[in-house]
Amino acid sequence: MGRPNDLVQGTLGLLILKTISLEPKHGWAIAKRIEQISNDVLQVQQGSLYPALQRLEQQGWIRSKWGETETGRQARFYSLTAAGRAQLEKEREMWTRLSAAIDLVVES
Repeated sequence: MGRPNDLVQGTLGLLILKTISLEPKHGWAIAKRIEQISNDVLQVQQGSLYPALQRLEQQGWIRSKWGETETGRQARFYSLTAAGRAQLEKEREMWTRLSAAIDLVVES
């Protein structure tokens, strides 16, 4: 079975919010964390990640500031806002309900 290259539509925002809910991370670290936690099943393409980060920041759910990576490189670090934390809970509830419904149909 091949590796899926595309995330389920509409889930990238949820995955980003969850990934930075514990600590701020820069873009590359966000993509790598999602890949690592999903056992390499989910791949986040740079062309999808950065527009999603920009969209989440425009919605006020995340904020960014420049910082230094573990390798000494300058990068934008993204963190959750209070509104982002509330949005994460809403999206988590919607995902749980949706995935349970899909599972009911698939397993019937």
